[in-house]
Amino acid sequence: MAFCVVSLFVLCLITPILHAAQYKDGERVEVFVNKVGPYFNPHETYHYYSLPVCRPPKVEHKSLTLGEVLDGDRMAKSIYDIKFKENVDSPKELCKVTMTAKDIEQIQEAVEELYYFEFVADELPMRGFIGHLEESGFLPHSHHTYLWTHLQFQFLFNGNNVIAANVSTSSRPPLELDNLEEPVDITYSYTVKWTETQVKFADRAKLSKSRFFQKSLEIHWLSIINSIVLVVLLLGFVIVILMRVLKNDFARYNLSDVGENSGDLDQDDYGWKIIHTDVFRYPPLKSLFCSILGVGSQFLALGFGIILMAIVGLFNIHRHGSINTAAVLLYALTSCIAGYVSSRMYRQIGGDSWVWNIVMTASLFSVPFFIIWSTVNSVAWHMGSTQALPYTTIILLLLVWLLVGFPLTVLGGIVGKNTATEFNAPCRTKNIAREIPPVPWYRSTPVHMAIGGFLPFSAISVELYYIFATLWGRENYTLYGILLLVFAILLSVTACISIALTYFQLSSEDYRWWWRSLFSAGSASFYVFAYSLFYYHKRSNMSGVLQTVQFFGYTILVCFMFFLMLGTVSFIASLYFVRYIYSSLKMD
Repeated sequence: MAFCVVSLFVLCLITPILHAAQYKDGERVEVFVNKVGPYFNPHETYHYYSLPVCRPPKVEHKSLTLGEVLDGDRMAKSIYDIKFKENVDSPKELCKVTMTAKDIEQIQEAVEELYYFEFVADELPMRGFIGHLEESGFLPHSHHTYLWTHLQFQFLFNGNNVIAANVSTSSRPPLELDNLEEPVDITYSYTVKWTETQVKFADRAKLSKSRFFQKSLEIHWLSIINSIVLVVLLLGFVIVILMRVLKNDFARYNLSDVGENSGDLDQDDYGWKIIHTDVFRYPPLKSLFCSILGVGSQFLALGFGIILMAIVGLFNIHRHGSINTAAVLLYALTSCIAGYVSSRMYRQIGGDSWVWNIVMTASLFSVPFFIIWSTVNSVAWHMGSTQALPYTTIILLLLVWLLVGFPLTVLGGIVGKNTATEFNAPCRTKNIAREIPPVPWYRSTPVHMAIGGFLPFSAISVELYYIFATLWGRENYTLYGILLLVFAILLSVTACISIALTYFQLSSEDYRWWWRSLFSAGSASFYVFAYSLFYYHKRSNMSGVLQTVQFFGYTILVCFMFFLMLGTVSFIASLYFVRYIYSSLKMD
């Protein structure tokens, strides 16, 4: 465990630190072309040079970090000749491109699908549309496509540092593509304007927030406050009601201490007390059960780690893909937690196939992830998207798991097995299981799952929109403190509803609470997936095979992570609750 804490600090230290690039007057400022793609499909991206545009004789790619590659970046040098502090007022020719009919058709399709491009200068992204589409009327219907052939670069500088960068496409009229006859020579040009500012380099992130993508986070605070108030009232209601019921139960079940006769005691011996000899009967499928707890604990640590790193400012617009790098490394480093928790619990409940338990723990998430990722990556590769990972990155990720993730899982498993203590149940378990009486439909497992999943989902329903808009849209999430608060509220609601549902189940004389407690709150993942369907069809304009496969493939993985996390919290809360009520009960 201490190793994981040390590794977190090491990760913070090795996170790329942004150094201020110093330029001399007249020194070349390198502009890298990156990617293009449909505006409404944020994860469908292609290399900029896949279009018939100006390019150098030999394409030279920039060395990228792991996070940038995972984010679909493929930066390459451009032929824009931009000098520090040197304005280019009159249009300067970049190149002439001879386009065939196929090239013109490709550009027209890009314009009709609202393709945008992304350039990077001094780690600052610049974005603009490839062209312009005009449609009007129904009868008669007009449809015109235009290509922006001129770009205007605008830079802010302070001293020898570049503070902000932007590109504009509307400074000159576009070229109409509809009436062109092949072959046609198209001339690309650009202008450059430098403006001095008093903003310091350390504060340039405030000016670097993209104005290209629309923003819609104005009501964020009000929505979060409403959600918090609702959840607090819900928690208070559950806690107060449950404590009053438990107090009455203890008073009834412990009547023997105030002189009640045995007949009266037998008469009152019903409800959750009567199953005290079965309530700690170990669940079936022990290895799978413990693996879920182990991997769920790992993702809890991973989630808190990512949020805390974001709060201290390790992720910003200048560190391209840094959150992806952190997620990969943290997942590998926290594998020891999964092995430790799973193996320790497995040993406590009498498991004897320790090796199989470790293998299942290591494979529980990695195997589904590999299957879904392989499908998504194959589709991206077939379509020529930059979202398809190069083989070098695939080998690197595989080595991270084989050399770091899996060994740490085994190491954590060894420590967990050797340090495991006895389960020490408050009640003795009989050899023969008690018959479970029939229960009404409203106390069945599906109903418990529906209720147990809805309440945690309601705690994050507001924040979920902003998370989806960040992951699958164009929003830039910055309220990490609020996210940490919502995460803590989510876990609190999960624990409370799990305790309440476990109590109702035990009161029905059903002692099979182990698996049900895990599924009760874990079922919130089904609500998240249902919300993803709503978001895809009603809150976004995503379309196309690649974007659809990516969205639903990775959403399934996120929902699976959600199930593991909340299921773990739900079981741990129920376990402590069951231990408490049965250790407080006075047995004969």
